[in-house]
Formats: sequence, structure tokens, C-alpha cells
Amino acid sequence: MHNAGLLFPVEAIQKRMMLRCMGSVLVLVFALAGAARAELKVCNQSFDVLNLAFGQPDERGFSTEGWWRVAPNQCATLIRGTLSARFVYLFASDVFGKSVLQGSVPMCVAPRRFRITGEQDCLLRGHIEARFIEIDTGRADDWTVFLAPRP
Repeated sequence: MHNAGLLFPVEAIQKRMMLRCMGSVLVLVFALAGAARAELKVCNQSFDVLNLAFGQPDERGFSTEGWWRVAPNQCATLIRGTLSARFVYLFASDVFGKSVLQGSVPMCVAPRRFRITGEQDCLLRGHIEARFIEIDTGRADDWTVFLAPRP
């Protein structure tokens, strides 16, 4: 009988510790969930430094923006906040300017950092035409693209 009385406090202490630990884990999970942000992120899993540009619909048609330089095994956030369109467009080139994606959607880019409205008549407007890939985000608030080397 004496042993049974001794086990009770140990079990009570273990239960209290377990509840405290579970409470800490739940707080951590909710804190992480609250910290999640909506954004378009691109992760470079290739062996090369990549230059990135993106395009998206806007009130006047389309706009493009660039450049983000992303080292191997690094990520860049191209859009902060909830994605406003189902489709976004991505262009990537290596440091020599060679396209690394096989895109089919023509849009405008520039040699230096840029924000361009409109995707037509790039050369006539003093820009460079580049072929972007179309990414269907399915209307997700948050999307991450992983760029890997070709096999």
C-alpha cells in the first residue's frame, strides 16, 4: 500500500510535465502557423547562379519585374503578400544571359533592374523580348518554385 501512494505523485508529476510539454508544442505549432506568409518564392537547386524575372497580370494587361540573383541552394522571394493571379510567369537566365527555362510566353525584360508594363512590342519600346514559362498556382496564396538542373 505504501508503494501505491508513492507511485501516485510520480504519475501526477509525469502527467503535469507531459501536459506542459504538449502545451509548449501546441504554442509552437500555432506560432509557426501564424508566422506563415503568402508569397511567390523561387529556390535555385541548380549548380549555377541564376537571374530571375517574373510577370503577372495587372490592370493594364501584364507587367514584368526583375532581377533577382539567386545563388545555388538559395531561395528568393519575388512577390511578398497574397498572389493576386492564378497564373504567374517566370524567366531565368544564367550569369552569361543564356535562358535556362524553355518558356513559350513572350514578355519584356531589360538588362538592368526593371519594372515594365505591357508585354508587346518589347524591341520597339527599347526592351528585350524573353520567353517566360507559365506557372499555374491554382489560386494558392503561397507558391514555391524549385529550379533544378536538367538531367
